[in-house]
Amino acid sequence: MTPTTIGLLAGALTSVAAVPQVIKTLRTRHARDISIWQPLLLSLGIALWLAYGVLIHDMPLILANVVPLACNVLLTVLKLLYRDDAL
Repeated sequence: MTPTTIGLLAGALTSVAAVPQVIKTLRTRHARDISIWQPLLLSLGIALWLAYGVLIHDMPLILANVVPLACNVLLTVLKLLYRDDAL
């Protein structure tokens, strides 16, 4: 396996990690069990990794961070949107 292949595989696996939580939150329309800090801080970290990948022109790093950034930003928005679901 080449380093690029390993990077792409790792990126694919970590990219899909947040998808089940996003789908569940969209389906149930409740997010009270999700801490706002987890997707918020993760989004910030992923955005920084994405910026780093762009700066060094590393396509596997860039691709590996686009989907999880979108998922975690969406999860943060859903948490804020459904914040009153306990009422």
